[in-house]
Amino acid sequence: MEEAAQSAPAKPRRARKTTVEPVAVTNAGPTDFSDPLLRAEIKRAAVWIGMAVLVGLAIYLAEPLLVIFGGMVFAAMIDGGARLLGRVLPAPRGVRVTLVLLGAVLFMAWVSMFAGNQIADQAAALPAIVEAQVMRGLDWLQANGARIDAKAVEGIAEKLLGGVGQLTSAVGGVLGGLTTAFLVMVLGIYFAAEPQLYRRGVAWMLPQGEREHFAQTTAEMGRTLRMLMFGRLVGMLVEGIGTWAMLAIYGVPMAGLLGLLTGLLAFLPNIGAPISGLLMVLVGFSGGVDMAIYCVIVYVVVQTVDGNIIVPMIAKKTADLAPALVLGAQLIMGALFGIIGLMLADPMVAMIKVALERQSQRNTPAPTKG
Repeated sequence: MEEAAQSAPAKPRRARKTTVEPVAVTNAGPTDFSDPLLRAEIKRAAVWIGMAVLVGLAIYLAEPLLVIFGGMVFAAMIDGGARLLGRVLPAPRGVRVTLVLLGAVLFMAWVSMFAGNQIADQAAALPAIVEAQVMRGLDWLQANGARIDAKAVEGIAEKLLGGVGQLTSAVGGVLGGLTTAFLVMVLGIYFAAEPQLYRRGVAWMLPQGEREHFAQTTAEMGRTLRMLMFGRLVGMLVEGIGTWAMLAIYGVPMAGLLGLLTGLLAFLPNIGAPISGLLMVLVGFSGGVDMAIYCVIVYVVVQTVDGNIIVPMIAKKTADLAPALVLGAQLIMGALFGIIGLMLADPMVAMIKVALERQSQRNTPAPTKG
């Protein structure tokens, strides 16, 4: 009997059911404020503190944010090409985006294979030619009685030529900021592949009453940005190809490089055209006064066609930006962030203008019927 009792399994003990008595808290805690006015002021102070923190983070993270905005601009260019291709090719959007990217890669490969060596050689020789022409102009001014500090002008010329040398080196293959350009392209591809995914994600973080306004505003921004970039690319092609063809017909040296530089600098409105025109005229003086006059004519013709035909045609469907406003934004962005700020100043001003116009329309009361 004792052995059987010992071999029998032990019964599990029942867990005791414990009840927790609610603790009555009658005293106010450190976060309890009975005064509604005080609660409202605390919320208002929290909003202002949060805004100050956001502004500080925006200043601290300005360059990464600018790279992200650059990716959005690049995505708008890809999306615009896909939409344009969709008018003639009824294919899924992913296929059209892939074809646009493939076309861009093939174009860059063609330029590097067939024109890379020639343009690189011309880029290496361009600073010396520009420096020689600047010194010749300085000597001519001094011979005609102008009082000019030769050393000061020479120092300024060296700084300018340093910038020209950097630009032509970049064109020749030594690309500055390769990592930034790579990040912009990768972000642009991601944004262009699934734009609705990111738009829904941002809208989800907004209050429900703001989501419809946000969707309409972003759609208007996207359309404006696509048309702005389309006009910019058309202007770059017209100025680059037109400059190269007209200079090559007359036999101007470095016609290919000057055409490429003119096309690239056309991406910078108000600033790129004078720089490309100055380089063109300085190279033209190396072949004589007649060639320089011809270069001036080429510059005037190309800029007239672009400014009076292409730009007005595109501007009707985009944000009509005041030239002084764009130039001021370029100066500020260029001083703060360098070349990438200079390139993105125009699209950023256009996006801000669209946002302000949408908010103004929202604040304007609807006309009463009666």
